[in-house]
Amino acid sequence: MSFRYLTAGESHGEALTGIIEGIPAGLTLSREMLHAEALRRKLGYGRGNRQNIETDEIRILSGVRRGETIGSPIALLIENRDYVRWSEIMRVDAPPDDTPAKREIHVPRPGHADRVGGIKYARDDMRDVLERASARETAMRVALGTVARTLLGALGVTLTSRVIRIGRAVDESPWRTTTNAEIDASPVRALDPLAAAAMVREIDAAKAAGDALGGIFEVVAHGVPVALGSYAQWDRRLEAEVGRAFLSLNAIKGVELGLGFGASALRGSEAHDAYEPGGEQRTRYRSNRAGGIEGGMSTGQPIVVRAAMKPIATLMTPLDSVDLRTGAATPAHVERADTCAVPAAAVIGESLLALVLAEAVLEKFGGDSLDEVRERVERWNGAVRVR
Repeated sequence: MSFRYLTAGESHGEALTGIIEGIPAGLTLSREMLHAEALRRKLGYGRGNRQNIETDEIRILSGVRRGETIGSPIALLIENRDYVRWSEIMRVDAPPDDTPAKREIHVPRPGHADRVGGIKYARDDMRDVLERASARETAMRVALGTVARTLLGALGVTLTSRVIRIGRAVDESPWRTTTNAEIDASPVRALDPLAAAAMVREIDAAKAAGDALGGIFEVVAHGVPVALGSYAQWDRRLEAEVGRAFLSLNAIKGVELGLGFGASALRGSEAHDAYEPGGEQRTRYRSNRAGGIEGGMSTGQPIVVRAAMKPIATLMTPLDSVDLRTGAATPAHVERADTCAVPAAAVIGESLLALVLAEAVLEKFGGDSLDEVRERVERWNGAVRVR
């Protein structure tokens, strides 16, 4: 079964739209389920005022009937409530006269897509770039990812995330049995309350300085079937798809699985996962240093992904830039933005991993209905236990 998805829409345009294809029939899906995850994306201390404006209510336009998927493409829509104030600026049709557009942007922000995007698409007004390059697009990717994670959930796969670092504040607490709801209760989605308080202080200090902060977040998938992906060809390796998905998220500059970069400083005896007899299962792992993927394939261990997010490019105390109309030095353009979006990025990361794993599951097991896919996964899981 072919699995693919697309998004469309601008940050202050009329709406965001998305389509996901390849979801089997018979999966329970509702607007309420989608909206619950959309609200989680809005979480996190340090977010901007846009989160108070947008409700991110999701309309299901096709592919679902009477609460179940029907096997056809699923189309979703999120209206931008802020569009009422931007309708003239973002109008689709040509204006009746030659009146210049309002809120044109000719001064690029260091660290953003503005300048290079303007060059690539030959746009003098860089608003044509930033409106699509904006992280607002991820609201739809979370919606599509929620469809994927709902499918995974029906097959026994769960996803959680947490924040590891914001600025200089770090939380390396070991994972404990917890739920996303418990983690979401933290203002920065950290496990350790003391570390969370330090992260809040970091954000407050950056905001007072008109600056921004990045950090590191971690996403974990449990219950993943063994042997998703393949070593047979470079573009079928599962970690490659994970890396591509996470690096496609705005401001992500680094991705690692398991020990990741840390493994480079260790000896092989410290970096690999030894086997031991497993009782009902012939072999089992003593550890999960590989992060759930070896040789391009899932091992059945939890898949552990960490991503490093740079600070958001819009600064209230802007960096130096250049007015591209005149060539004169000037402060960078200032657009409404968050001080820190790492907690939200962690939630988005769950959806990105869900999309990768859903595609890998459907590629391996196929099936046009949920019952068909579930039967194949359960049969495979039973066979793997004795190997």
